[in-house]
Amino acid sequence: MKKALLTATVMHHFTSFHLPLIDLLHEHGYEVHAAAHDAMGGPVREQLEAAVDRLYDLPFARSPLDPSNRAAYRQLKQLIDETDYDVIHCNTPMGGFLTRLAARRARKNGTVVIYTAHGFHFYQGASRLNWLLIYPVEKLFGRLWSDCLITICDEDEKTAREHKICRSVRRIHGAGAKAERFAPISEEERLALRDELGFGPDDVLCLCTGELNANKNQKQLVAAAAQVVEACPSFYLLCAGSGDTEQALREQIESLGLQDHVRLLGYRTDVERFVRVSDFVASVSCREGLGVNLIEGMICAKPAVATRNRGHSELVADGVSGFLVPIGDVDATAKAMLQLAEQPALRQKMGLAAKERSAAYTTQSVMREMESIYHEFVFDRQDQKKG
Repeated sequence: MKKALLTATVMHHFTSFHLPLIDLLHEHGYEVHAAAHDAMGGPVREQLEAAVDRLYDLPFARSPLDPSNRAAYRQLKQLIDETDYDVIHCNTPMGGFLTRLAARRARKNGTVVIYTAHGFHFYQGASRLNWLLIYPVEKLFGRLWSDCLITICDEDEKTAREHKICRSVRRIHGAGAKAERFAPISEEERLALRDELGFGPDDVLCLCTGELNANKNQKQLVAAAAQVVEACPSFYLLCAGSGDTEQALREQIESLGLQDHVRLLGYRTDVERFVRVSDFVASVSCREGLGVNLIEGMICAKPAVATRNRGHSELVADGVSGFLVPIGDVDATAKAMLQLAEQPALRQKMGLAAKERSAAYTTQSVMREMESIYHEFVFDRQDQKKG
């Protein structure tokens, strides 16, 4: 039976972004294996175990200096050397680097190696150190040990082509979000769901979804929320996700006296319920390839407040479907949030504009792009071998 291996640094990357790809591979007759670090356990691992044929917990770490990556590399290389994979698709920086190193022999023997860059660490405005250290490594791995590089935003595609990071560069519109899952609901349904979740009809809800970490930068939102609450006491900031900055955020919330207005929801498998009851969404990442949380909001006709970076700037039309604010600018963030909080008509107008922009970023649209890439590099090649 044909076999595919998907790798990433952490398992929740798959459950967040790649379940449709797993389904696509199964539809084409592939046995699907996945390898990543089980950083969260519980429902994430259970969901992934149910989706793939085999799951391997390898000790990947995000830091290149973490010694556990050496053990992850050895285990991964043994797995690849002992299994005849037809295609290996790697994701995330460390998952991508270690996998392509481990798959060198397999690639020489005919295994197709695909890497999806969910946001290069070198980009317009990135530190010089990132360009000096990460760019040459990415180019080396891309040109020598990758059959196809997939990018998810305009800037990364342009960078990859101009700098010839890989011989074959393709573009998809992010990871996609299921249109049926995030479709808008009626006002009656929205109010009933609000009541179920403990919110009133006049409360103003802003939802931020994403891992709690330094890059996602939720501290900027929490600081801005203090200003918004002062002018709009019915405002609530909801943060769905877990991560290593959770304790620091709790301390910040307590120090600002926002315990009643900023709620950390933890990791959620029902995030669509909170998208549907929210009035607008927010993302203040320092670096973003293409924010799936904003796409989910767009599909559900929610305007956004987002920091100005390559991924957000592609999704949010400033002043039309939301507001773009500078990274680190708490006052500008609070001003944008307050405009949406106090003006229901503006929220509705911008939400409709966001909905119109969402069509290219749905799961259905993205999977058509991904299937085309797989036909080019994997499926049709396998058929030719058979012939």
